[in-house]
Amino acid sequence: MNSRCPSRASVAHVTSQHLRPLAAACTAALFFVMTSQMASAQEAVDQTQAKPATTEQVPAKQGVKTPEAPGKKSKSPVAELGTVVVTGISGSIQSALKVKENSDNIVEAISAEDIGKLPDVSIADSLARLPGLATQRVDGQASAISVRGLSPDFAGTTLDGREQATIGENRGVEYDQYPAELINGAEVYKTPDASLIGQGLSGTVDLHTINPLDLSKRALVFNLRGEHNSNGNLNPGTGTGDNGHRASFSYVDQFFNHTLGLAIGLAQVDQPIQEKQYQAWWWSADNGSAGIDQNWGGPHTPGMPDNVISQEGMQLRAQSQDQKRNGLMTVLEWAPNDHYYSKLDLYYSTFNKKKFTNGAQWSSSPYDNVSYDNVATSPGQPLPIVTSGTVNGIAPILQNEYTKEHDKLYSIGWNNKLYLGDWTAMADLSSSSATVKLHDAYLFSGLSGGAFTSVGFNTPAGYGYPDFRPAVDLSSPAAMVFTDPDNYGYNGREEFDRQVDKIHAVRLQVSHPVGWIFSSMDLGLAYSDRTKTKQADVNFAWLNGNGSTDTTYQNHFSTPINSAFLYNPTSLGYGGIPGVLNYNVLGALYNQFYLTQQNGQGDWSRNYTVEEKVPLAYAKFNIDTTVAGIPLRGNVGVQFVHTDQSSNALQTDGNTVVGRISGGASYNNVLPSLNLAATLGDRQYLRFGLAKTMARGRIDDEKISSSAYVAKVTDGPAAGQVLWSGSGGNPQLKPYVAVGTDLSWEKYFGQASYVAAAVFHKNLLNYIYTQTVLDYNFSNYINTTPTLVPTSNIGSFSTPENGTGGKMDGLELSGSLEGGLLAHALEGFGVQANYSLTNSSIPTSSISSIPGGPKTLPGLSRQVANLTLFYERYGFSVRVAERYRSSFTGEAVALFDQLGYTKILANRQTDLQLGYAFSSGSLDGLSILLQVNNLSNSADSTVQIATLPNNVPLTRPLEYDTWGRTVLLGFNYKL
Repeated sequence: MNSRCPSRASVAHVTSQHLRPLAAACTAALFFVMTSQMASAQEAVDQTQAKPATTEQVPAKQGVKTPEAPGKKSKSPVAELGTVVVTGISGSIQSALKVKENSDNIVEAISAEDIGKLPDVSIADSLARLPGLATQRVDGQASAISVRGLSPDFAGTTLDGREQATIGENRGVEYDQYPAELINGAEVYKTPDASLIGQGLSGTVDLHTINPLDLSKRALVFNLRGEHNSNGNLNPGTGTGDNGHRASFSYVDQFFNHTLGLAIGLAQVDQPIQEKQYQAWWWSADNGSAGIDQNWGGPHTPGMPDNVISQEGMQLRAQSQDQKRNGLMTVLEWAPNDHYYSKLDLYYSTFNKKKFTNGAQWSSSPYDNVSYDNVATSPGQPLPIVTSGTVNGIAPILQNEYTKEHDKLYSIGWNNKLYLGDWTAMADLSSSSATVKLHDAYLFSGLSGGAFTSVGFNTPAGYGYPDFRPAVDLSSPAAMVFTDPDNYGYNGREEFDRQVDKIHAVRLQVSHPVGWIFSSMDLGLAYSDRTKTKQADVNFAWLNGNGSTDTTYQNHFSTPINSAFLYNPTSLGYGGIPGVLNYNVLGALYNQFYLTQQNGQGDWSRNYTVEEKVPLAYAKFNIDTTVAGIPLRGNVGVQFVHTDQSSNALQTDGNTVVGRISGGASYNNVLPSLNLAATLGDRQYLRFGLAKTMARGRIDDEKISSSAYVAKVTDGPAAGQVLWSGSGGNPQLKPYVAVGTDLSWEKYFGQASYVAAAVFHKNLLNYIYTQTVLDYNFSNYINTTPTLVPTSNIGSFSTPENGTGGKMDGLELSGSLEGGLLAHALEGFGVQANYSLTNSSIPTSSISSIPGGPKTLPGLSRQVANLTLFYERYGFSVRVAERYRSSFTGEAVALFDQLGYTKILANRQTDLQLGYAFSSGSLDGLSILLQVNNLSNSADSTVQIATLPNNVPLTRPLEYDTWGRTVLLGFNYKL
C-alpha cells in the first residue's frame, strides 16, 4: 500500500452533515402529546376494537415449563393459561413492550413480526432503532452496534444468555453473521443484574432463539426474496453481480401431548455489495507563508499559487463483493412433567465472501516534483481551496486486489432445570467457536519505464465525487503494465490469515423463595475458558525476470499483463475516469510473479494466542414488596469475577523471529448491582439502576507479541548509552471498569403504546489507551545485536496501558403510539420515535493528552435519533424508518504509523417496507414484501483534522463512499 495514503479509521464510518430535526422534534412532540392524551385516550377507546393482525391461542397444558434463557428471572413452571402470540408490525411492538414492561432491569427489546421475520433485513438494523443504540456500517451494511455512545468493543453480546465467539480480533460481535430469519428477538440490558453473564460496560445484547413449546401447533414458514443493488456490477468478469437472494425455511412442531418441541430453521443469503470509493490522501498548502516550502523546507511547487489548500494525493476504487451465508438453527425443548425442563440450542453457519477492488491512485505531493497549470480556487477556510486545474508529473498507480474469506460459526447450549418443591436447580453447558480463513492478494501496475502523465481535475470544495481526466487510458494493456510505479520496492503482496476463537462454559444455579422483602434468591457459579489464536503469513510478489535472486530488484522493471487474465475494464466514471485495468489477480500472481515469504513486524505481531479462564460466582435476591403503599420489585446482588489471562507469541527484532515469549496476569473484580422498579399507577413505573460493570480490553491488546531491539543513542541526555526499545501488546492489561446510575420513568397504555424518559450517568474508573512506558523491563527478551551490550534491561516500550477514565451523562426520550388511541380515523397508523443525547469527557492524563486527540470518548455520537411511521390494516402494511447518528471521533493510523484521529460525519439512513398479507381463501398465509434499504443512498464520509505547515488548524474532507440502494422483493408463506 502507498505509504502516503492514510489508512482507514479503525471504526466503520458514518455520514451526513447536519442533524435533520425531524426525528428529534417528533420524539419530543410525541412525548408531550402522549403524556397529555394517554389518560383520556385509555378511557375513550374501547380496547376490544384494537385487534392484533393475527393471534394463536395456546391451550393450557399442565406440566409444560416456561422456557427461559439462563439468567432470566424464574417464573412459574406451568405455562400461562391463554398465552397469545401476536404477529405483524403492531404485534412485534406489543411483544417487545411486554418484555420491557415486565423486566426488573432497564431494558430495550425487539421481537419478530412472525416466525422467521424480524422487522429489518439484519439484526443490527433492528437493534439500531432502539433508544440509545446506533449502528456502524461495515461494507455498507449495519453490522456493529454502539450502546449509549460507547464503541462496539464495550457491549457484550450473548445468544440465549451465552457469550459468543467472534470472527474479528476483538470481542465485538458482527451481527450480520447471525441470519435475521433465525432470530426470534433480542433484549438489550442497559442495567445488569448479578446473574447476567458476559455483560458489557455499556450494555448487553441477548439474542433469542424461538421456543417451540410457546406455539400451539405446527408451523411451516417459507421466505424468499430477490435482492438488487442499484450501483450495478462495478467489476465485470469477477463473478460478482448486482443481484442476489435471501431464502429461509422454518419448521416448528410439538409432540407427545405438547411436552416435546422442535424448531428447525435454515437460512441462505447471497448478497451483492457494490461500493464506490473516493479518498483524498491529505490536504495541505504547498507554497507561501502557510506552505510546505517556507515552513518545512520542501520544494516549491511550480504553477501552484501561494497560500492555497490542495490535495496531496488521492485514490478512486470500485469494490465488488459477493457474500454467501448458510445458517442452521435447531431448538429442542422437553418438558415431560412438573419437575424437569430441558432445552438444547444449536446454531451453525458458514460465511463465504469474495471481494474484488480495482482502482487508481497517485501522489501529488511537492516531494514528487509535480507542477500545475490553470489552477482555479474556491473560497474556503482558512485559505482558498484548489478545485480545478491540471497537475503534471503524475505516476498513476493501479492496485487490483482480491480477497477471499471463509468463516464458520458454531454454538451449542444445553440448559436443564429441575423443580424440587421450593427449590429450582439449573445447569447450563455451552460451547462456541469461530474459525476464519482469509486470503488476500494485490498487484501494482503503472506506466512502463517509470513514465509520467498529466491529469486534469475538478474536485468539489465540499463532499462528493471528483472529476479526474488522465491524459493516458488507464484501461489500456498497451499503456499500463506490471511494474513498481512508486518505488515501493516490490510488485505485490499476498497474505494468508487463520484465526480460531473458542469458548467453553458451564453454569450452575439454585433458586429458592426467601422471606421479608425478597421473593426469591439465585445463587450461581460459572466458569468459562476462552482461547483465541491468530496466525498471519505474508508473501511479497516480484515480477519474473526481475533479477536472479530475491535481493536483486529493479524498480522500473515492467511486464505487459497476459491477455489471458484480462477482464473488461472497471469503470470509475463516477470519478471521471472512464476505466482502469481489470484482471484475474490470482491468475496473474501465480503465472507472472514469484513469491518470497516476508513477514514484517506488523505481520509477526498478528501471530499470537490469548487465553482467558474466568471462574465466577454470584448471588442475586429478587425484590417483591410494598413501600408506603407503592409496589416495588427488582433485584440486588453481587458478582465476583476472577480472571486468569495469558498469552504466548513470537518475539521479533522487527523482521526476524528470535524466539517465543509468554506472560499474563490474574485479577479479581467485585461487581455489585441494584435494580428497582416502583409501580406508581396503572402501568406506570419509575425504575432505578446502580451497578459496577467491567469490560476486558481488546483481545489483540492482551497479546504479548512484540518487537524489541537495542540501539545506541546518538543525542540527548542518554547519548552514548545502549538502550532497549520496542512495542507490542500487554498481557497484564486490566479491564475497563465503570459505575453507572440510571433513572427511568415509563408509562404503558393501549396495546402497543408507551412513553419513557431516562437519564444516566457513567463514571469510567479505568480506561485503556496506548502509551510509551519508559521503565519497561526487557529482561525476558533476547538481544539479537551481540555487538551492542545494553546499558540496562530497562527501556521504552509502546503498549496498551490502564489509566484513568472519564465520564458520560445521557438523556433518552422514547415512545410508541397507536393512532387509534387518538382518533378512530387513525386506526392502523402508528409511530415510534426516540432521541438520545450523550455527553462525555476524558481527563487530560488519558488519551486526550495526545496532540489533536479528542476531548470526548472515541466513538461517541452526541445525538442519536430514530423515527418510524407505519400503517397496518386490512392486510396492507407500510413502514418508513429513519435513523440518525451525529458525527464522532474515530481512531486512525495516519502517516508514518502515528496514532491520529479522524472526524466521522453524521449519518442518516432511511428504509422503506411495503407489504400485503392474504388472510383468506387459497392464499391464506401468503404475504408479499418489498423493502428498500438506504433509500437516499447516504454516503459514509470522514474529515481530516490537522494543521497546515504554519500550524493553522485545517479541516477538509477525506473519504466519501456510497453503496447504492438495496431493493428486496419476495414473499413469506406460513402453513
